[in-house]
Amino acid sequence: MVGRYAPSPSGDLHLGNLRTALVAWLMARSAGSPFLVRVEDLDRGRSREHFVATQLEDLAALGLDHDGPVMRQSERAPRYDEALARLGRDDRLYECFCTRAEIRQAASAPHGDGPEGAYPGTCRHLSSAARTTHLEAGRRPALRVRADDASFAIEDRLAGTVTATIDDFVVRRADGEHAYNLAVVVDDADQGVQEVVRGDDLLSTTPRQAWLATQLNLTPPASYVHVPLVLGPDGTRLAKRHGAVTLRELLAAGWTDADVLTFIARSIGVDGTPQSAADLVAAWDLAQLPRDPVTLDPATALPPR
Repeated sequence: MVGRYAPSPSGDLHLGNLRTALVAWLMARSAGSPFLVRVEDLDRGRSREHFVATQLEDLAALGLDHDGPVMRQSERAPRYDEALARLGRDDRLYECFCTRAEIRQAASAPHGDGPEGAYPGTCRHLSSAARTTHLEAGRRPALRVRADDASFAIEDRLAGTVTATIDDFVVRRADGEHAYNLAVVVDDADQGVQEVVRGDDLLSTTPRQAWLATQLNLTPPASYVHVPLVLGPDGTRLAKRHGAVTLRELLAAGWTDADVLTFIARSIGVDGTPQSAADLVAAWDLAQLPRDPVTLDPATALPPR
């Protein structure tokens, strides 16, 4: 069951990110399987090269080693173009000129049997005249994949069966960048990833990604584990506004690498005072993972000695 961790280099990893990374690493290593790291730097406007280095350093500091070279999405445009060409040959693509405001307005209106908030296909049957008008107005189109409201189900080892109606989603943005939902499908298949472990905020996108893999004649991952998030004291997803939440910030506040690892280990149901992630492999059991989010208050939390 080849596993992976695939952070976006838009900031330092916080405790929630590191927790998910540890679970992904433990799932692979406890099964004697390879563990891969991929840099998801598609968003060039938010990605920063120095965060690539610091994220890899943080993983290494906790003992989360990986196999093989680190794949970078920014170097994989030709492969994504091949996938788009395949979808085009199968008549699965169409241009979409909708702005974000227009999409929000259209998605909030009643429109047939599609799921709430789904893209209603505004541009699916756009006339040549309307397309010319948009182009003359300076609008650049995104590319959407035509899903025909297909229903698709995946099995998650925590959430069980998750079924969704697939709307027409973007696979290439209007600025020409390839969309995450396309890139992650191609990358996982090309790397032979068999198990995806990530935050449960991404669970709702998983059926569409697995469906897209089938349209590209690729094999989707066989197993999914969507891990409950780490929250701040206000009940929202842990973020920089909550204070010391990254490894470097916690070290500056008096924690050690072992303290951070111990805190994370206890939050996933593993007791002890590990010095490295390797110390946790023998005791790891997915059944022990709490099903509810974990709350951290960096202002009052003490090193877990």
